[in-house]
This record gives sequence, structure tokens and C-alpha cells, in this order.
Amino acid sequence: MAGALFRTKSIDRLLMDAQAGEVGPHAADVVATSTGEHTLRRTLGPLSLVSLGIGGIIGAGIFVRTAAAIAERSGPSVTLAFVVAGIGCAFAGLCYAEFASMIPIAGSAYTYSYATMGEFVAWIIGWDLVLEYAIGAATVAIAWSEYANRVLGYVGMDIPYQWRHSPFETLNGVHGVMNIPAVFILLLLSALLIRGTRESALVNNLIVITKLSIVVMVIVLGWSFINPANHTPFIPAATTYTTAEGVTHAYGGVMGILGAAGVVFFAFIGFDAVSTAAQETKNPKRDMPIGILGSLVVCTVLYVLFSYVLSGMAPVQFFRTEGSEASVAAAITDYMLGYEWLSRLVTVAILAGFSSVILVMLLGQSRVFYAMSHDGLVPKMFSDVHPKYRTPWKSNMVFFVFTGLFAAFIPGDIVGEMTSIGTLFAFILVCIGVWIIRRRRPDVPRGFVVPALPVVSTLGVIVCGAMIYGLGWTNWLRLAAWLVIGLVFYFGYARTHSRLAREAQFTS
Repeated sequence: MAGALFRTKSIDRLLMDAQAGEVGPHAADVVATSTGEHTLRRTLGPLSLVSLGIGGIIGAGIFVRTAAAIAERSGPSVTLAFVVAGIGCAFAGLCYAEFASMIPIAGSAYTYSYATMGEFVAWIIGWDLVLEYAIGAATVAIAWSEYANRVLGYVGMDIPYQWRHSPFETLNGVHGVMNIPAVFILLLLSALLIRGTRESALVNNLIVITKLSIVVMVIVLGWSFINPANHTPFIPAATTYTTAEGVTHAYGGVMGILGAAGVVFFAFIGFDAVSTAAQETKNPKRDMPIGILGSLVVCTVLYVLFSYVLSGMAPVQFFRTEGSEASVAAAITDYMLGYEWLSRLVTVAILAGFSSVILVMLLGQSRVFYAMSHDGLVPKMFSDVHPKYRTPWKSNMVFFVFTGLFAAFIPGDIVGEMTSIGTLFAFILVCIGVWIIRRRRPDVPRGFVVPALPVVSTLGVIVCGAMIYGLGWTNWLRLAAWLVIGLVFYFGYARTHSRLAREAQFTS
């Protein structure tokens, strides 16, 4: 029984499957599977990898979760939270890089776990990745709804509060019913994925440049609007804060910073795109750490400056009330007099950027389950391809319903923190896995080797674990409940339908 739980898919087999063109666990990664290529040219240098990393990192988190961290967790010390989150990502990123250079196919935590810790852990990771991709898409859809309503306000229109908020949210006696705009954007982008629509490289690059420009503009133009009183005290005294929904968080002090780090960690999701490019890197042993650490350093510096300006521009109370939604645009409108044009520009640009992020997350989720379906861990319907569009359309439809329910009826803070804790948990297993595979298979060639192992991987586990600890018991309970549901599915279906299990049964 125990042996069956921890059966592994060998690295040699992963490489053979890739060469044969078979879609296996490696297809879980959105970056490489979308290309459909198996033989890749080594064309990327360190600057290209840094650029790739910046494009993958700057997304919805910085424009939404920063305000939540300021309001509920840390106040102005959110800047320190970004440093903690960046350090945790750096340790995990180095571990991702060794895996990606050692298994030169599109890397993912699911693949790495299957090769190192066995099928049971791989299932847990694959199930956990639903929190990163599907729940992440729901989080960004809720943020999209906030900014979309602000855009409508520019032309004199407004969606009533109850139709753009969950039933668990209330404002001035008005209760939310469901978030219709969030469901709409999920439906639209799911339909695009079924049709097989992909962003062009030009559009994607323009979106990346736009997101980066927004961050820089807010920093440069907003610096002179910082009110020193809003940064006093910089680290608030340790206390608690209860949200309008009745959830209590540790606020201020060390626990507040750790909790905020877990919240803003959402802003770093996507950096592992660098590690997946190992197969296309000219000199992975040299360029991988430059790409990962370089992009993380650049983004962490920008995030620290951005959060310093945002938290100095408006008081904490602002982010707990009227500034809780579309926070960046709201702060510019209220506290940067004469810059209404910047608020409108930021709103429209962020809306476009969010659409891109949702599309990628939905694509990634369908590809994760597409891979798991080929391994027999989830039903075949998740790998059924549309006869005309050649896309996993049933999977896209299922996950539209799933993400739509979360986006319609659950507050953004809750789904955002579920995404963060799920991704942190995956990072911890990757840090553990790289040490295991180093001991078990030291013979496999590696384009990049994590320095000072197991120190780096251990520090990765500690820092990511500290952020999970800081997110509090309510999030631990949500993660545990999600994993328990996954265990029911594994023992009720995946364990007996697994491709490796069937092969073992056939050969016995």
C-alpha cells in the first residue's frame, strides 16, 4: 500500500515521453505547453531571462493585494513584507531552476513531485495547484470587477453594489448578492480559450511594458505626495484587526509583517516562468540564477518603492474603507490632486493587464488537469480535445463553473489568501524535492546546481513556512479542508485509475 502511494515516474521516462511527443506531467506548465514545441533552440541570455521574469511577476497582486495588506495586516510596514516575500521566492526559485535544468522539459511542481516524492505527493501538488491557477483566476476576476466598475463610472454608469459583491460583503446596510462582472470576464475568457485564441507576442509585450510603466509612474509622480504622518509608526504595535466580514487578523508587529508577506506573496506568483526556460537558455548554469534573482531583485525593489508611496499617500483607514476597491486609482484620485488623468490611465491599463493574467491562469489550470488526466489521476474528460478547435474544452467549461462560483460568491480577500497559501505550500514541496533528487539521482546532468544545498532549500522551507504561519489559522483551515477533499478524490478515484497503477497491475 505505502509503496503504491510513493511510486515515482522516472526522469528517464519523462524525457522519453517528451521526445515521443506524448503529453505527460510536464504539460502542466503554461509557458511551455502553449508553444507545442519539443525541440527548442538555446537563444535566451541573462537579460532576456530577467525580462521574462519581470513580465511574469508584475501582475494583479501589486495593484490589489497591497491595499489589503496595508489595511488588515501591517500598515506602512508592508514594504518589509515585500522584502520577506521576495526572499522566500528567491530560495524557491533557485530550487525550481535546478529541477528545470535537470529535467529539460517544461517544468512544474507537479512534474518534480512525481519524479522525486511519488504519485501521492504529485497528486497533492496537482490538487494544490488548483488554488494557484483556478482560485487565482477568480481572485483576479474579482479585482477586474472593481476596476471595470470604475471605468464605467468615467462614462456615468455604475453597477449596483449588490451585483458586484459577494453575499458576505456589506456597505452602508447594502448586502452583496453576486459578482456579475467577475463571472462575465471568466465566461468571456473561457470561451476564448475553447476557441483556441492566444495572445500574440506583440500584444503580450505591450501589456508587460504597460504594467511596468504604471508601477514606475506611480512611484515617480506619487513620491512628492507622501505624507510622513501616514508612515508613523512605520511598524504599528502588535494588535488585531477584524474585517467587515468578521475575520480577525494579527495586525502590526512581526506577525503583521509575516501575515502581510503571505498576502502580498500573490504579487510574486509567476516568477517560476524563468525556471521553465532552462531548455532555451544559452548557458543555464550561469544565466538561470541571474534570470531568477535578477528579476526578483528588480521587482522587489519596485514593489517596495510602490508600496512605500501608496502607504504614504493615504492613511490606513482609507484602505479599510473607500480605498479598499481599485485602491491604486482611488488613492491617486483622492490624494494626488491634478492627476485624475493618471488615475484613468492606470484604471484602463490595469483592466487590460488583469484580462491577460486571467487568461493565462485559466490556460494553466486546464493544462495541469490535462496532464493529470493523461496520468489517470483525474477523469478522461479533462483531456478530451474539441474536434474542431483542438482545445481541452470540457476542462475549460468545468473550471469556468468552478472559478465562476468562487468569483461570484466569495470575497476577494479570502480567495486571494487561498491562492497565496496554496502556492507557498507548493514551493515548500519543491524545496524539499530538490534535496531528495540530489541525494537519489546525483548522476543526472544538471545545467544549474543550487548552491549550498541543503541550506538554501531549508531556508526556502522556513521562509515560505513563516509566511504560511503569518496567514493565520483561518487560512490553515481552508488549506487543510481543500487537501482533505483532495484525499477523498485520490483514494476514491486516482489511486486505482493511475496509469502507473494500471501498468503495475498488468506486469504483475
